[in-house]
Amino acid sequence: MDTSALFDFSPLVQEFDKILIGFWSTIRLTVMSAIIALVLGTILVAMRVAPTPVLRWAGTAYVNVVRNTPLTLVLILCALGLSDTMQLTFSEDPTTNYFWWAVAGLSAYTATFVCEALRSGINTVALGQAEAARAIGLTFIQSLRLVVLPQAFRSVISPLGSILIALTKNTTIVIVASYLDAAAQMKQMFDDYGGTIPIFLGFAFGYMVLTLPTGFLFGWLAKRLAVAR
Repeated sequence: MDTSALFDFSPLVQEFDKILIGFWSTIRLTVMSAIIALVLGTILVAMRVAPTPVLRWAGTAYVNVVRNTPLTLVLILCALGLSDTMQLTFSEDPTTNYFWWAVAGLSAYTATFVCEALRSGINTVALGQAEAARAIGLTFIQSLRLVVLPQAFRSVISPLGSILIALTKNTTIVIVASYLDAAAQMKQMFDDYGGTIPIFLGFAFGYMVLTLPTGFLFGWLAKRLAVAR
């Protein structure tokens, strides 16, 4: 059996431009999904700690349902259910349309983990600070925005970094939402050239380049911005 093909690096050289395009798609997905998930997760955590029972119930129901639904099903619902079946589209261009539906699915799913991380951060804020905020006349939203959330964010920087890394890796399944990223390009290369070790190692290295700096950055930020207790 000829094993030389298993260690052939030429496919990486020949498809280098396509590989870069694939990873650029992954970066775009990660950045856009992270921003939207952070905003949506903040709204959800505000609902979960709100004094209004209906808001607390709605926030809790959303988090529990979506967080316990496989991400693959969420993406299929977005791409096949909402886009293809119900004809809800972001753009006439299929690539742009499926990109935003992939972002929507990733954001909706990741926001639940952002919410729970922030809720754990809110639990670390001394109860007296929230009571003092109310005592000086701040509304619930004002005390949350000015007193509670700034400290909660600083307390959960490391968990948020872990969520961002998980989001980066979760982009590998957006092919089910009909959008092609780095993982889809790797699958295509496996189909064209076979499952060679250099292809696998090349893409593994690419994902390490994306995730390792993120971990180091958030670890540094966690130490830098730690709340003194």
